[in-house]
Amino acid sequence: MKVLVIGAGGREHAAIWALRKSPRVSEIVCAPGNGGIAAIARCVPVNQKDLSDLLRIVAEEAPDLTIVGPELPLSLGLVDELRRRGLAVFGPTQAAAMLETSKSFAKRFMQRHNIPTANYAVCCSQQEALESLHLFHLPVVVKADGLASGKGVLICETRQEAEKAIADLFDGRLLGAPESLVVIEEFLTGEEISFLLLSDGKHVAPLAPAQDHKRWGEGDTGPNTGGMGVYSTDAMVDDAMREWILHHIAQPTIDGMAAEDTPFTGVLYVGLMMTARGPMVLEYNARFGDPETQAILVRLESDLLDAIEACVAGRLCEAEFRWKPGASACVIAASKGYPGSYINGYRITGLDAAAQVPGVEVFHAGTSLVDGQYLTNGGRVLAVTAAGDSLEAALKRAYEGIEKIQFEGIYYRRDIGHRALKKKS
Repeated sequence: MKVLVIGAGGREHAAIWALRKSPRVSEIVCAPGNGGIAAIARCVPVNQKDLSDLLRIVAEEAPDLTIVGPELPLSLGLVDELRRRGLAVFGPTQAAAMLETSKSFAKRFMQRHNIPTANYAVCCSQQEALESLHLFHLPVVVKADGLASGKGVLICETRQEAEKAIADLFDGRLLGAPESLVVIEEFLTGEEISFLLLSDGKHVAPLAPAQDHKRWGEGDTGPNTGGMGVYSTDAMVDDAMREWILHHIAQPTIDGMAAEDTPFTGVLYVGLMMTARGPMVLEYNARFGDPETQAILVRLESDLLDAIEACVAGRLCEAEFRWKPGASACVIAASKGYPGSYINGYRITGLDAAAQVPGVEVFHAGTSLVDGQYLTNGGRVLAVTAAGDSLEAALKRAYEGIEKIQFEGIYYRRDIGHRALKKKS
């Protein structure tokens, strides 16, 4: 089979790395890809913000299967257009992807279908948002309604912080364009879990659980990012809790979307807070998470292509999933200044040495390959990932790998997995 993967990040690099293991994959093309992906797949340029250009590349390449990685092409309706043409594509439709592309839609959907989530208010104006603040105890969460690359969620400790966040979202100072809707939410406390599952529109199949580290700084301080590191262990979610989440959150979400005539096919990422009241949904994503995908796929022993094909064909209940026991960990190497402004084009060294550490895979997130040299080309540059018999072993390998890598201004958190390690001690 010839497979086309849309995307340019660490998530797509990890997916292609896993797909290459399938004996039925003859060729993988990635559009547009990145420096690291170019080493294992043929990369072709495409504008991910332009639906017509995305359709052009699919027509030119004529793949047997297209896999849509990022959220933006989903929001443009790429899956809808490919299905209209009778082409095999993995990912949700534009309407189904609204679980991610509109926070207000997701919150109202959860309320309609009795899916546990934080109390909220959807606000159409700055004045309405300021008045709604009185309904919440501090701290409070202020969210952009639309896509914001992981930067549209602000945890506000004081009313002054909340008022500034609301103003910055409505006037466009925070994200570069003004929001027409802002969601205010109750602040939930507990352990955060990324619970990813595949769905064919009716059935669900859970993937290995993971825990992301959204904050930039060690000790979970500083601004929210797209994710600075992640780990995955079986101990995160026991069998009883997994069944509860499937029965009360995952399956009701898929059933609810089908009931509203927007069946969800693809990867559903459920961001959960494990509160004293039980698991509650923080957010949905309509695709593989990043960097969760990197940590999850290094634990997958069964054929990823088989699972994806089963989703597309509506026979997910027949798919087989086998997981490597133990744990995995992923540490993000970021550019200086991320998640704010940063400079691209710095030379990256030590990649070969990092890859030679046993059990380590270096997935490229924001790199380019110029004249045989890897250069930084994004805020999150690399995702150094490792599996191990235990979380300690996986973390040790990942950090041993990342310590061999250098570029100007490299930054990474040195405490990935700290909550799990503290529990053990």
